[in-house]
Amino acid sequence: MKSKLPPIAEVRRSSPVTTPQALAWLGDALWVSSRDERRLVSFNPETEAVHEETPTAGIGWAAVAVGDALYLTVGEGAEDDRYLRRYLPGRGFDDSFRVALPELTGSYLSHDGESFYLSQWYKHRVLRLAPDGSISRIIDIGAEISGHFIVNSQLYVLRGTEQDGENWHLARLDLDEETPRVEDLAQVPFGCRSLAFDGSHLWTNDRANNEIVRMESPSPSGA
Repeated sequence: MKSKLPPIAEVRRSSPVTTPQALAWLGDALWVSSRDERRLVSFNPETEAVHEETPTAGIGWAAVAVGDALYLTVGEGAEDDRYLRRYLPGRGFDDSFRVALPELTGSYLSHDGESFYLSQWYKHRVLRLAPDGSISRIIDIGAEISGHFIVNSQLYVLRGTEQDGENWHLARLDLDEETPRVEDLAQVPFGCRSLAFDGSHLWTNDRANNEIVRMESPSPSGA
């Protein structure tokens, strides 16, 4: 995936946790999980003040905000089986909501206002999920996937490979197309994990260096 695309423009780096993994923007706060600490933290990225934190009872691999709730891909047990869980800020995890993901696999999450989209790293695809967790659509991305989000029917995705020194691109595709064409927009010159959007800026993790990275959107009209 070598190309002459420009690198994504970084704005700042910081993190209240080590090995930052899941990322989501909810309200006026950024939520991040720690892969190794197995906790979920809400914080103000400008002041770095922590608002809330809780154990994840497993590895929080990905997160997305839907309404006033946070939904996470959580890996449970020795086999790291993947489930969709719901977290209610100020109240904790909703024990009545636990959906097994296809083949008990999958990592990054996004939501289009109606459905969840789940990526499978090694199968190079994004799945639209039915309410029971079954697959209702399959979208080929053509590479490993390390994060995505949806806005205005556009899926923004980090795609590439972790082999050969971590080679990643930010790409975009139109979910309204029957067979979406993937358009690479910019290079991400580090091992990025997760992708979130706060309405004006993109966020990802440089997990190996324990940093959350705020980035400019390469789209002229924002994302």
